[in-house]
Amino acid sequence: MAAGDGAEEVRLSVPATPEYLRLARITGSGLASRLGFTYDEVEDLRLALDELCFALVGADGRMGTLEVRYTVTDKTIEVEGTLLGSGSAVAPSLSDLGDQILAALVDDHAVRPAGERPSIWLRKVRAG
Repeated sequence: MAAGDGAEEVRLSVPATPEYLRLARITGSGLASRLGFTYDEVEDLRLALDELCFALVGADGRMGTLEVRYTVTDKTIEVEGTLLGSGSAVAPSLSDLGDQILAALVDDHAVRPAGERPSIWLRKVRAG
């Protein structure tokens, strides 16, 4: 799906439980690989996606759906995950250690307790 400015958008909706986070990681890894990201960059993105999506759904999961939107250009992938449905009023949490890990893995990230729709966001830029 086209997102404007030469960007493409891919959307994934899964139940907001930890066992489905694998699909978010696989999708992000596949898109990054297709864009020519190095193996290490793909692995960094995969780990970052896991950390941020887990911040939304937690160890026990939530009621509702995790919607993940991937926006890709020739050198950049941006990912926004939003918790939809009942139970989405629970604010996502990211530990200080998790925040430090993410700072090392991606170019930018955020956890947004956006009212009734908490979300996570990250950007990873391909080197070179």
